[in-house]
Amino acid sequence: MTTPPSPPVADTPPSGEGLGQRAAAVLVFGSSAAVLVVEIVALRLLAPYLGLTLETSTLVIGIALTAIALGSWLGGRVADQVDPHRLIGPALGVSGVVVALTPLLLRTTAEWAAPALLLVAAGTLLVPGALLSAVTPFVTKLRLTSLAETGTVVGRLSGVGTFGAIVGTVLTGFVLVSRLPVSSILIGLGALLVIGSVLVGRRAGRRRRASAVALATVVAGSLATAFAPGGCDAETRYHCARIVADPERATGRTLILDGLRHSYVDLQDPTYLRFGYVRAIAAVADTAFPAGEPLVAHHIGGGGLTFPRYLAAARPGTRSLVSEIDGGVVRIDREQLELGASGGIDVRVEDARLGLKRLGTDSRDLVVGDAFGGVSVPWHLTTAEALRDVHRALRKDGLYVANLIDHGRLAFARAEVATLAEVFGHVAVMGAPGDIGLDPAATPVGGNMVVLASDRPVDAPAIQRALDARETGWRIATGDTVTAWAGDAPVLTDDHAPVDQLLQPHPTRTVR
Repeated sequence: MTTPPSPPVADTPPSGEGLGQRAAAVLVFGSSAAVLVVEIVALRLLAPYLGLTLETSTLVIGIALTAIALGSWLGGRVADQVDPHRLIGPALGVSGVVVALTPLLLRTTAEWAAPALLLVAAGTLLVPGALLSAVTPFVTKLRLTSLAETGTVVGRLSGVGTFGAIVGTVLTGFVLVSRLPVSSILIGLGALLVIGSVLVGRRAGRRRRASAVALATVVAGSLATAFAPGGCDAETRYHCARIVADPERATGRTLILDGLRHSYVDLQDPTYLRFGYVRAIAAVADTAFPAGEPLVAHHIGGGGLTFPRYLAAARPGTRSLVSEIDGGVVRIDREQLELGASGGIDVRVEDARLGLKRLGTDSRDLVVGDAFGGVSVPWHLTTAEALRDVHRALRKDGLYVANLIDHGRLAFARAEVATLAEVFGHVAVMGAPGDIGLDPAATPVGGNMVVLASDRPVDAPAIQRALDARETGWRIATGDTVTAWAGDAPVLTDDHAPVDQLLQPHPTRTVR
């Protein structure tokens, strides 16, 4: 005689008390969202010191993924040995404290102990990332009251966690960063995590002394962050921005984006050009077109709008259309750099590649390229396809002039020149003689260079005289010299443009 099978044996949680489905979903959703908020905001905190490059993005993403993997793995192991009720609150609390202190830690380290920045950055990502990722296995352990529903519980919580990560990503990218300083985002998130820790601890009947200490730490860290070095006058969607007055020139202003000098503007004299590369661009325009003749120009990248202002003053009647992706920078131009006083300048907040597509064929005398993310030209503006849009928009005798930055072997600059040669009939390079192949005995140093491309021949002697008159100290290279200098550099295309890998940053902070 057989006996009927016994019903499934229930696995009782270690504490003898499970976790409600709604509370479980909130914990997993919130902790997963918080990991992505920290990851995205960390990129913006590090950009002023490491640059907003592919390498920086890869580093942050890699550390974040390592934290998620480590937290999930260790969290599962620990949950099998310790009552998860005792773990969730401390995980949230410690994460909250570290997150809230991150702006203070990173900015202070960057200013006073720069070599340790990567180590500190890794810690401020790994610690909260791992602890918050461990919340999911903690909660899963508490929800698994029966082996018969393992798949349902694990699948549901996995889906909730993924949805939380999506919401955290979208909320940060489209809402928080555009409305709040990154320090406020992290301090606010840290406070929410500590409050969550208090609520979880109260539910579990734990003592609240540690929670009070955590809250006090967040408050103290918040106050200290206000006095930390590396603050911004404004945090835009893309940059930490500051306006610095020139102590030697009462009307001079420098726009600093992510720690780099991007533009110098004289509020009373737009024809005063402080940066050498801007003087070189002006030398080209002054030589190529009759003096005072108004132009129709397009500017890829705006910054402080130094060159559009120059054209408006030196060539009355000039119409300049500017594609500037960062609306916050445009707002600074209007509010602090007196953009309204400059006529003939129309600024569109748009990606410059899309702006190029909107230009009419044969509609521009001059296109100026001066768009940068950190010290790198955004890769999609460097390719043959992008330059063909420039070529299409230019009139028959039009000119394309662009600012480049490179160091070391100048691999990116050479590749960009090779790409220009694929699209335009004539290409010239301006820069320090040792950098552009005019002084073979010199070791290339790098920095700013200006490239000129057109279908009409380049009047190199006239441009050289203009460069000398503006005291740039630069030379111009054309023809076979440029071809030999570019060598076998690759042509950049939309399918393959490893700009960040080709670009060699200066060993110290680069200043434009």
